[in-house]
Amino acid sequence: MSFLELSGLSKRYGPLTVVNNVSLSVERGHVVCLLGPSGCGKTTTLRMIAGFADPNDGEIRVDGKVISAPSGSLPPERRNMSMIFQSYALWPHMTVRENVAYGLQLRKLDKRKIQELVDNILATAKLSNLAERYPGELSGGQQQRVSLARALVVEPNILLLDEPLSNLDSNLREEMRFEIRRLHDQYRYTTIYVTHDQAEAMTTADVVVIMNGGSVEQVGSPEDIYERPISEFVARFMGGSNILRGRALDHRTVDCGGVKLVCANEAPQKDDQVAVSIRQHTITIATQRPEEPTNWAEGVVVRNVYLGANRDYVIELASGERIRVVTSTSSPVENGRTVWCHLPPEHCRILTS
Repeated sequence: MSFLELSGLSKRYGPLTVVNNVSLSVERGHVVCLLGPSGCGKTTTLRMIAGFADPNDGEIRVDGKVISAPSGSLPPERRNMSMIFQSYALWPHMTVRENVAYGLQLRKLDKRKIQELVDNILATAKLSNLAERYPGELSGGQQQRVSLARALVVEPNILLLDEPLSNLDSNLREEMRFEIRRLHDQYRYTTIYVTHDQAEAMTTADVVVIMNGGSVEQVGSPEDIYERPISEFVARFMGGSNILRGRALDHRTVDCGGVKLVCANEAPQKDDQVAVSIRQHTITIATQRPEEPTNWAEGVVVRNVYLGANRDYVIELASGERIRVVTSTSSPVENGRTVWCHLPPEHCRILTS
């Protein structure tokens, strides 16, 4: 049995359905990222798990016990969960040590035990040398580590994070992604992490849950979600995908405007109108016509941008559709040149929704 279970969870505000029939199983000790654009229902789902909002339909169970249902919910303070917000929510008049110790003091632990637990978590979070500073004397990344230490020291059943890195600059965000994962790997708390940042989810999560319009679009490992999207929404949201539309010639071959693409997965039925997704960096470019036309598309380079580590091309195919191709910087191809693009079968994915 999974540790945390969401079953048919829905939340409505008047006529507006914010979360629609969400079901999810979370294994103990996993990091699960709820990922999606603004307004997709991920934060409302997190608030229901935390007990800050009650569901209109469905249940939330922890270790087999119902903690949220339309008939009644366990209050947040009795759920043994810690939540980290975007704003860090540190007490400005308390030192780092006092902030981290606060939750333990509320639980009335003895002073020696509190000091031991606080010293351990400060060392783990690399905050020992900052223990007597106040939040206003810390950088954003340091404040976020204090917030994490305060949440972890009380040994919660579940750790909840709501866009925790959104206030940091890009360099600090990247550093803190790895820091969050490092602390998780040490303590192994079950974690629900809300973000709209794909790189954050890919770096920190064991399981990624893509949400769209209040519903779950796809659940899988970061690799599954990126390499094997099942819908056009997921392929586009995860970035770097070209979408070509066509007709299924058989279960694995799609005719996209005269270009025959053999794909890695199967279409539902022959003659179905389908879409095929392929990542920009998996396509290669040749300036000579290939002998075997399958999975090759002829086109003309209409844009060529040098980005340092790679080149970003836009190529207009004979059908009029345009695709983006990201390649190495060697052997650049000038604008206006006719080229042939190889779309490898193992990277072509038929989208089922």
